[in-house]
Amino acid sequence: MKTLFNRSQPLAAALVLGLAMLGAGAQTPSRLPNIGDGNSMSVQQERRLGESIMRQLMRDPDYMDDPVLLQYLQNIWQPLRESAKELGYLQAELDETYAWDLLLVKDRTVNAFALPGGFMGVHLGLIAVVSNKDELAAVLGHELSHVTQRHIARAQDSQLKQAPWMVGSILLGVLAASRSPDAANALIMGGTASAAQGQLNFSRDMEREADRLGFAVMTNAGFEAQGVVSMFQKLAQASRLNDSGGFPYLRSHPLSTERIGDMQSRIGANATSTQSTPGNLEHALMAGRARALMSTRSEEVESLVKAYENLASLDAPTSRKAGLMYAAAMAYAQQKQHVKAREAVRRLLEMSAADAAGLRAARWLAADTELKLGNPQACLTYLQEALVERPSMLLQMQCKLATKDKLLTQQVIEKMQLWLAQFPRDPLAWDIAAQAYLQNGMSLQAIRADAESRAVRWDEIAAIDRLRAGHELARKLNQQGQLDLAGQQEASIIDTRLRALEKIRIELLRPQNN
Repeated sequence: MKTLFNRSQPLAAALVLGLAMLGAGAQTPSRLPNIGDGNSMSVQQERRLGESIMRQLMRDPDYMDDPVLLQYLQNIWQPLRESAKELGYLQAELDETYAWDLLLVKDRTVNAFALPGGFMGVHLGLIAVVSNKDELAAVLGHELSHVTQRHIARAQDSQLKQAPWMVGSILLGVLAASRSPDAANALIMGGTASAAQGQLNFSRDMEREADRLGFAVMTNAGFEAQGVVSMFQKLAQASRLNDSGGFPYLRSHPLSTERIGDMQSRIGANATSTQSTPGNLEHALMAGRARALMSTRSEEVESLVKAYENLASLDAPTSRKAGLMYAAAMAYAQQKQHVKAREAVRRLLEMSAADAAGLRAARWLAADTELKLGNPQACLTYLQEALVERPSMLLQMQCKLATKDKLLTQQVIEKMQLWLAQFPRDPLAWDIAAQAYLQNGMSLQAIRADAESRAVRWDEIAAIDRLRAGHELARKLNQQGQLDLAGQQEASIIDTRLRALEKIRIELLRPQNN
């Protein structure tokens, strides 16, 4: 099936949970819906709907897994989620059933989106634009509230009780809108047109509810309320400039004087921005990383280098300069300018020495730079063996594999087995395990790890193909008398997983009647 998206176009910009905002002039109900109003779409249906949309979205190569940025987002997302539970906004059934998966989108536009079932997407452009983690928490808290209050289910239930598959097609159309209007219109026209129009009337109440609950969630989690002030200021300024396209968040979440006034009254008249909040160095480095990752064209990479080379004449806070330095180091490494990359990293390490979070981020960059420049032994010197954070652990395993040392490769296999026993849905860990097995001559295990990597990326069909290849290899090895006890155990696992995924495939192909 042909993907909806074209890589040459900007990534999907419309916020999924703001689908109702396509009609800004719609009439608004007078009543703010009660938290947790009932609806006919079950929690399990929402989860399955989110998974079906993920299967479509993950076909696009601009959806990415960057352990460093995802760890940073998780450190914001998890306190927000715990806060929602503490305040009673996140019910136990939703917390246990929803996926709560974060994904990154390699897109320069300022946007985030949430899908039914607890899937959350964040554009790199949003990370690059916000000034601190409090502003980022303001956006994520708002989106979390859309999820916890089941706004998609409530929207579809408020009108014609559309079938979940039809709601999914509408959401995909909204996601496609900024990339290919023709593709979006094709989805929304016809049978889904009335459904999309019918859900417009609920949107403003949803936004007010997400504002109210999101503010409570983020402040209860320990983030500064001023982050809402400065984030609203950014959005309001972009709105006054009529949004040139870089802020698709505004198209799906248009600001109103009522919403701005309500937030200002909650925050207080004397609130100020959080530009100098402690921890700003870490955010500046993450913003620099986001800028570097989304700079894919040669002229964009060169602009990062020029910004760094003009630092001496730049009148800006230290954190801002550090962010430019971080992005330039990545740009130099991409250009294979070894000396300049290492010099930028050296300066960044010195600048970050007094800030624990900033120094940790700088050391991750130093290790990653050495790996990219072909010096895995130097990479390992920047990473402590006992670190258990996902970015450090995965990077350390990659560096060990790059040494081609058999002892280190065996260590990687053992570490990945332990890690995947705890986190079986970690796709990069499965990738590293597959590479380690292959280097160690364990072909059967490598095939299964490759299959698992594809399965957790929602590509069950490719995973089935790889498992079938593993099944055939096990059969041949057995005929040749080369299937040892470990191989027999692996063959048994492959057979079990193959049956499980084929069952899922049958379910996916089965016509949906509701």
